[in-house]
Amino acid sequence: MDSKAPGTRQLKVAREIQRDLAEIIRGKGMAFFGGAMVTVSEVRMSPDLSLAKAYVSIFPSDRQAPVMGILSENKRLLRGELGQKVGKQLRIVPELDFYLDTSLDYAEHIDKLLKM
Repeated sequence: MDSKAPGTRQLKVAREIQRDLAEIIRGKGMAFFGGAMVTVSEVRMSPDLSLAKAYVSIFPSDRQAPVMGILSENKRLLRGELGQKVGKQLRIVPELDFYLDTSLDYAEHIDKLLKM
């Protein structure tokens, strides 16, 4: 097995974290994020499951910087809520790092180019 490829457990935990984190963020509502819609598009787990890299899409895109700031400031709160959901399944609740998923912007850019 390739040492860089994530294992089955990593993938399963990543899917669970993505689902639970999306539910937590959805529960906060758009007002919490200044009117922006935040979607958790992917979660990647470190091999030891101690770190979850959450990739988020933000709409509208002009709200990306403020929303990333809100997510960063509220990492501990979000991790605490995540711990309540996954505490029974995981020994350690992973640290959260948020990254901007730019794939939607890229797709939009390609779409505009194709329409020219």
